[in-house]
Amino acid sequence: MSASRDCRLYLLTPPAFVPAAFADTLARALDGGDVACLQIRLKDAADDDVRRAVERLLPVAQPRGVAVLVNDRPDIAAEMGADGAHIGQDDMDQAKARKILGPNAILGISAYASRHRAMVAAEEGADYVAFGAFFPSTTKTPPATAGLDLLDWWQELMEVPCVAIGGITVANCAPLVRAGADFLAVTAGVWNYEAGPAQAVADFNREIARALEDEGPVPDRG
Repeated sequence: MSASRDCRLYLLTPPAFVPAAFADTLARALDGGDVACLQIRLKDAADDDVRRAVERLLPVAQPRGVAVLVNDRPDIAAEMGADGAHIGQDDMDQAKARKILGPNAILGISAYASRHRAMVAAEEGADYVAFGAFFPSTTKTPPATAGLDLLDWWQELMEVPCVAIGGITVANCAPLVRAGADFLAVTAGVWNYEAGPAQAVADFNREIARALEDEGPVPDRG
């Protein structure tokens, strides 16, 4: 008995943006093809700026079936009706974040390249773990670099989904899909795409589908 694995696109907002203008860009991008999730990531922004961004982007993403997460701020996510939050190594304690969000919200945890951190996060109820950076990033300086073997190892052991992040583009995403990424987290690879964000989403979906076809069915771990 075998089952086909899936892989979907996970968008992060640019490091800085004007919510009203970006909402139109986001709408066009989401209409370009399948997107699972949008993470609103505004490091060091004032609380009210984060709230304005969430308020403006929620009505764009959620009606299109795209889950909205708020980086670092489970409190704002819960307050504004987002679908969940993502926290990193130096952010809020996972148990505290879960208490704020409640049991049904999505909580993602950055594991970077740490197998131990990923397993602890999963055991403590994370809905996904994020590994990376897999490639040099133009958006941020990553705290660690990760190899494809990490994705393969995770898929062999765990059922909690994993997200690949860090410098991912249409041109380099296929090996990540084949190695076992359940989601591809992308920032510049969509928003700075030469043919535009909508075409980037379409092209990512095309490359994901091709990579999964090349991989073939995988054993059912359930």
